[in-house]
Amino acid sequence: MPPDTAVPDSAARHDGWRTLLRFMPYLWPDNDRGLRWRIVWACVFILLSTGTQLVLPYLMKWAVDLMGTTGPKLLQLAMLVVLGYAAGRLLQTLFDNLRNIVFERVGQDATRALAENVFGQLHRLSLRFHLARRTGEVTKTIERGTKSIDTMLYFMLFNIAPTILQLLVVGVIFYINFGPGLVIATAVAIAVYIWVTRTITEWRSKLREQMNRLDGQALSRAVDSLLNYETVKYFSAEAREADRYAQATRAYAVAAVKSENSLGLLNIVQGVVINLLMAGALGWTVWGWYKGQYTAGQLVFVQTYLTQLFRPLDMLGMVYRTIRQGLIDMAEMFRLLDTAVEVPDAPGAPALVIRQPSIVFDNVVFGYDPDRTILHGLSFEVPAGEAFAVVGPSGAGKSTLARLLFRFYDPQSGRILIDGQDIAQVTQASLRAAIGIVPQDSVLFNDTIGYNIGYGRDGAGAEEIDAAARGAALTGLIERLPKGLATEVGERGLKLSGGEKQRVAIARTLVKNPPILILDEATSALDTRTEQDILATLHRVAEHRTSLSIAHRLSTIADANRILVLNEGRLAESGTHTQLLRREGLYAEMWMRQAAEAEAMTEAAE
Repeated sequence: MPPDTAVPDSAARHDGWRTLLRFMPYLWPDNDRGLRWRIVWACVFILLSTGTQLVLPYLMKWAVDLMGTTGPKLLQLAMLVVLGYAAGRLLQTLFDNLRNIVFERVGQDATRALAENVFGQLHRLSLRFHLARRTGEVTKTIERGTKSIDTMLYFMLFNIAPTILQLLVVGVIFYINFGPGLVIATAVAIAVYIWVTRTITEWRSKLREQMNRLDGQALSRAVDSLLNYETVKYFSAEAREADRYAQATRAYAVAAVKSENSLGLLNIVQGVVINLLMAGALGWTVWGWYKGQYTAGQLVFVQTYLTQLFRPLDMLGMVYRTIRQGLIDMAEMFRLLDTAVEVPDAPGAPALVIRQPSIVFDNVVFGYDPDRTILHGLSFEVPAGEAFAVVGPSGAGKSTLARLLFRFYDPQSGRILIDGQDIAQVTQASLRAAIGIVPQDSVLFNDTIGYNIGYGRDGAGAEEIDAAARGAALTGLIERLPKGLATEVGERGLKLSGGEKQRVAIARTLVKNPPILILDEATSALDTRTEQDILATLHRVAEHRTSLSIAHRLSTIADANRILVLNEGRLAESGTHTQLLRREGLYAEMWMRQAAEAEAMTEAAE
């Protein structure tokens, strides 16, 4: 994989030639000589194709001049010249296609390498980045960037480079055959053509950027709406969602109309410049023929060369737009690569080594925003093998503990230790390998139950998956399903009930087999019967592990070795269930309130 040197300046523009230079390591990889040889051979075929194309007008000129005379030998010669012309066109087609065949793998490999780097970067970025960005817009950025690379490379190498070479050679040929006048006229026309194309295309690029933004907005609204399909139905908001999507698509349609109209203007201006040059050049040649300076073949000679030049020049507007847009789309990908990693590994960080899986929060201060502190100097210790619980009012910072333990964020100050090792000084991969979690909302991949269970550890075998399913009490569900473990769970696992998803999440954690287990309100969304079944399973899973249960329902953690009561980001109380009730503090107040609510619900049910 080519090295990627990040440029952390987010304000810098990346849609110029610096973007292309940034892409060069992907196109010319140091570790793959085979791909570099393919580029060399592609260049050879470009030269052969261009050389053949430059010879063809001479053959046509000779054929026309020979046809102006008579004689059997001249007929044979004219036939040979015409056959040579046809053979030359065939050779040009052969060289062009060999060039494409040789280069195709180069373009695909470069695109693949960059896409893999961007995808890896997205997983390295912090949770804060993903909470702030829309998934639809990010995926659209990658899609546009990867699609533009191959087309952009094709035009740059196989259109612009041969056209420049051809312009230089044709200039020399025109000078030798017609003097400096035609050369100057051609040069001026091409300069005007390029200036007009660049000016109008720069204006169109701004319209295109607006189109991309509105396209991404429409896609993100569609994805967001479909992911929340059930919520839309709950509130009968189909018309509202359709209106929001229609607003985005209408704005995109307006921008698209402006873009296409500007394309029409560009084509008209280009046509004026090209045809003025053609009229002038052919008129010049006819005038020279009238004065006896040129032959009829030279009219065909000039016309053929100008047509060959006009063909790529005719595409120059599209080529320039494609390259310009490709640079813009690639720049968006590079901006993702340049996004600073908020939580990096320390240089030379060792792997976490766990012998006694204890957890220590040492005077931890943290806030998601600088002006809103969530944890205020929080300190506590969970000894190895103990089952601790964390409770407290909403907003007390309970779920933040799990995010900090996984290093989704780093605290502003203080330390978090596992087995005496500061988690900020060890590799994140080894840290997360040591911690398992059963979250409140168990999101599953749109794949089979077996795949989701086996996701707990790369390379998990069928026997381990079966054992984990039994350990999570999933056997009954799997036996009832016609496809068993091969049953698809749907997007985000929506084909399963809440309890079934929780059991899959537990089984996934069993496959991972971590020494530390976090239960983040794992039963808060379940009914009482399912909750008791899940709790029994969780208790079995938590045996012989260090566990930290984050709970809202106090009844689910009453048997914990110690309960930590958080209030406004501070440790308000600590003790066993019995000790905290005797203290008659915040925990006792919460317990009495929940008991009263449960009693009221029971009376209402009766």
